[in-house]
Amino acid sequence: MSEFDAFAPYYDLEFAGFLDDLPLYEGYAAGAGGPLLELACGTGRLLLPLARAGHLVTGVDVSPAMLARARARLAEAGLADRVTLVEDDMRSLARLGPARFRLAFCAINSFLHLPDQAAQLDALRAARRHLDPGGRLILDLFHPHPDVLANYDGRLVHEETFVDPATGDRIDKFVSRTLDAATQTIHTTFVYDRLDAGGRLHRRVAPFRMRYIHRYELELLLERAGFALVELLGDYALAPFAADSLQLIAVARPRA
Repeated sequence: MSEFDAFAPYYDLEFAGFLDDLPLYEGYAAGAGGPLLELACGTGRLLLPLARAGHLVTGVDVSPAMLARARARLAEAGLADRVTLVEDDMRSLARLGPARFRLAFCAINSFLHLPDQAAQLDALRAARRHLDPGGRLILDLFHPHPDVLANYDGRLVHEETFVDPATGDRIDKFVSRTLDAATQTIHTTFVYDRLDAGGRLHRRVAPFRMRYIHRYELELLLERAGFALVELLGDYALAPFAADSLQLIAVARPRA
């Protein structure tokens, strides 16, 4: 079991249609010239289109429930032979064996679920061990701008409403975020209220935490893990990172 199993029934309902970042990965994958590795692959949001484009992809995730959904989606799309799914912790990647990749990536803040700096450094070192010398690593993080962090005051906010197409149930999502600036940690709770056709309310509560990283800490972590920074981007359109950027996207290569 993983704490992220709680998100599995709702992840695709929320994020299956989010493809803003796909052109970024498609571009780097096209130039990689070899197999791809997605860390924290979830239910296969990016695995499917990359496999459909002809790439061989390995997806690693710590959540059995997420991987089960990815496996079912890949089978339904006829892409199971192009994707290898591995249940593993990105801090070690022990179950990858000697496999090597030309591109490794970790999308939409998944890297920040690692609990502390030591864990994040372990994950970077594990990724480096599985990258070819000419490979690339991409980390997509949010930019912890003070204006953004100031909103994390513990209030419970209704974030969105969506409908489960399989059942017709209405789902309301509420979010509470609390900031611990001393440890650079955001304590988050997602509350999913599902209203079924009979008028019964089913609630699922999914707490988790994220340890955010500032720009220069990220550069130092990459350096300590044996990477050289190639570029720092501020959005999926490849604009350079700036003070008002919403994203903090690092592209790095293994140092010799």
